[in-house]
Amino acid sequence: MNVCLLLAAGSSSRMGQPKMLLDFRGKTILQHSIDEIKKLPGNQLLVVTGCYYSLLKEILEQQQIEFVQNEQWQEGMGTSIQKGVKYITRYYPDATSVTILVCDQPFISAGLFQEMREMKQQAGKGIIACTYNDTIGTPVLFDKTYFDQLALLSGPSGAKKIVQQFAEDTAMVNFPLGAVDIDTAEDYEQLIGIK
Repeated sequence: MNVCLLLAAGSSSRMGQPKMLLDFRGKTILQHSIDEIKKLPGNQLLVVTGCYYSLLKEILEQQQIEFVQNEQWQEGMGTSIQKGVKYITRYYPDATSVTILVCDQPFISAGLFQEMREMKQQAGKGIIACTYNDTIGTPVLFDKTYFDQLALLSGPSGAKKIVQQFAEDTAMVNFPLGAVDIDTAEDYEQLIGIK
C-alpha cells in the first residue's frame, strides 16, 4: 500500500488566502488532488493540515478523508512531513511507500502516480522523484526504508535533502507541468489562463 501524504498546512501568506481552495477547472485544487489520488487503486490518502485546520477539517470529514493536524506548521514543511510519516508508521503498518505531494500543483494526475509506481518497479530504486525546470521536486515517492529519515525532518527544509543524499537510489520521472505552482495572485491568474 502506498500512502499519499498531501501537505496542506501552510498559510499561503503570499497568496493572502488558502491556495488549496482556489477554483481550477470547476473544482478546488485540493479537490482535484483528492480525486486524482483516489483514481489509483492501492492509494491511501492522508492530509496534513495546519494554518487552515478548521476550514479543511470540515471539507475532509465530509469526504471521510483522514487528516492530521500539524500544530508546528509555522516552523516549515519538514514538520508536516515528520508529522505525517509518524502517523503513517503508527496507523498504517502495512504501508510500503509514501508519496509526498504539495497542495499547489494543479497538474498532478493519476497518470503521473502510475508512472512513478511503474518507474519504481522498473528501476528498482527506493526513491522516485519528479523533475521539471532542471530541478528535483514533488511529488516524490519514498520506499518505507526511508520512513525513519523522513520522520526526523524538521524546520523549513522538505524531503529534497534526503533525495540528494541518496541520489544513487533515486530515479526520475519527467513532469514538466510540475513547474506550475501557485504562490501569488499573479501565479493564479496565469494558471487560469492555461487551458
